Order: sequence, then structure tokens, then C-alpha cells
Amino acid sequence: MQRKSRPPVPLYEVIKRYVLDQIDSHRLKSGERIPSEHELTKLFKVSRMTVNRAIRELSVEGRVVRVAGVGSFVATPVQAHPLELRNIADDIRARGGHHDSRVVELSEVPLGSEAARTFDLPPGRSMFHSVIVHAENSLPVQLEERYVNPRAVPDYLSLDFTKTTASEYLARVAPIQEVEHVVHAVMPPSRVRRLLKMPAGEPCLVLLRWVWARDSLASTARLYHPGSRYRLGGRFAPMAPSRGQLRLVGGTQVRAKTR
Repeated sequence: MQRKSRPPVPLYEVIKRYVLDQIDSHRLKSGERIPSEHELTKLFKVSRMTVNRAIRELSVEGRVVRVAGVGSFVATPVQAHPLELRNIADDIRARGGHHDSRVVELSEVPLGSEAARTFDLPPGRSMFHSVIVHAENSLPVQLEERYVNPRAVPDYLSLDFTKTTASEYLARVAPIQEVEHVVHAVMPPSRVRRLLKMPAGEPCLVLLRWVWARDSLASTARLYHPGSRYRLGGRFAPMAPSRGQLRLVGGTQVRAKTR
């Protein structure tokens, strides 16, 4: 009896296997750029559409990250970040990555009425404002937008945020009393998408953080993370029956405020 021949492997699957072999054999390392669509089109003598499908599927499977206008890169292990006040630079270095940051904005801005109520300050008072992009192996993983109370951190504008992070400095100079977190997913504004080099249609995970120190609200932060490069997790053990208290195992003890 004639043995049935196996159906041919689709060309896009051949390209996927080629890229995966490069990754799994460590010829392409985490954060490195994979061959461009043009290079793969020439190498395999296929259409751009076939190559695009292969890379798109690798992106969906979490093996590569597509950066709009730049190319596709070997995915780094997705971050798992507990709900605690952590220094993103330390997290990146702990995974063996290289952290760098770019200051987009650092200024003193007047408070509107709503922000003044949030910080319990008179309207018209000024607040420090910073926008910083954090990258791991040159790939943006967090956009940090922060407002800081000058009473808590008067020298904030003089800091060099290429050498320290806001979280690290706040923890060092302002003894933290309480921290509140809220996490939600959003489709990011165009400015956020551009700064994080995200492809169209990818959602963001946003961590809102309020930090109290010296009996006042010291800082509020909005931390944007590309959905394909970040995940949130944690482990905790109850401290006491009192509502809203928890201990984050392996991290800083905080009192999570409840609404």
C-alpha cells in the first residue's frame, strides 16, 4: 500500500521555525533585533505578506516584540511586579537586563483645583511634574508620569534621573507611611503609544500609585506599561484582621488604603 506523503509545511511556519531556532539556540538573545521583514523576504524568497504573518504569530505567542517603526525584537521574560513600592531599575538588573531612562519632562507646574484638593494644598500652589521613560535593553517598558509635593521632596527638580529613579529617591528621603495602588487596562493615548514604541491596537496596563510620607500626600504616579511586556503579580500574607493591611512577602510592608 502506498504510504501517504505528509502535507508540505506552510512557508510562514518555516520562517517561524527558523526564527525560533535562532532564539532557542541563543544565537539571538533577549532584547536583540531579529532579521527584518525585508531580510526574511529575500532569504526565503517569499512575499512580504508571508513574512508578516510569521512575525505576527511569533508576537502573539510572546516570542518576539514588535516595535512600530523600528523592527521586531526577541522578547524578554515578561515582568512580574508585586504591588509594592519597587525600583524598576533594580527589577530590570535582577533579570540580567540593562536599565536606562530618558527624561521627557521635568518642571514645576501650577495646581488646578482638583489636584489641589488631592494634595490638600491651596489652588494656585505649584507642584513638581516629571515624565520619564524607562527601558530594558533599549526597549521601553514603562512610562512614568509623576506629580510630587514640594513640601515632601523640595529638591526633586535638581535630581539626575539618569542615575536614580523617583521611587528609589522617595523611599530614601521621605519615610513612607502609606501606599495605595489601583490597576487597570486602557488603550493608551497616542503620546504614550509613541513614547513606549507600541504598535497600534496594543493595550496598556496602568498602575496608579499614591504615596504618603511625613503626614501628607508626597507623590502621585501614573505608570504605563505595554501589555505585551508586563504582567502584575504578587504574594502576601495577612498581618492582622484590620481591614486594608497586608504584608508583601519579600518586599516593603505597606498599608493598602481602601476606598
